[in-house]
Amino acid sequence: MSTTPDASQSYYPPNVLHNSSLINVKFISACFAGAVAGILGLQNWLGFALFIFSTLFSAVCMSSINCDHRPNKFVPGGFAELLNPGQDNAFTFLLVWTLFYGIVHVYD
Repeated sequence: MSTTPDASQSYYPPNVLHNSSLINVKFISACFAGAVAGILGLQNWLGFALFIFSTLFSAVCMSSINCDHRPNKFVPGGFAELLNPGQDNAFTFLLVWTLFYGIVHVYD
């Protein structure tokens, strides 16, 4: 009989729950940044610069507020994982950006 722990039991459940809330914060941050870029009428690289800035700002806020300046304790990749926007959040940003740009600037 093996004494090594099962891979599914090696995760601490409160940290897994905490990480799911971080994913929600990153998603909402991408949605908000897309709405701001669309309302302001940003085009081309200015909109993507706003997305990069919002990703960096939300990573710093999550690291300082949610993770008490110790993201390695809560996130397996540490601060680098908080900086990763993820494919879903990038596409969400684009979708909301184009939606709000189309709604606000339809008659420009």
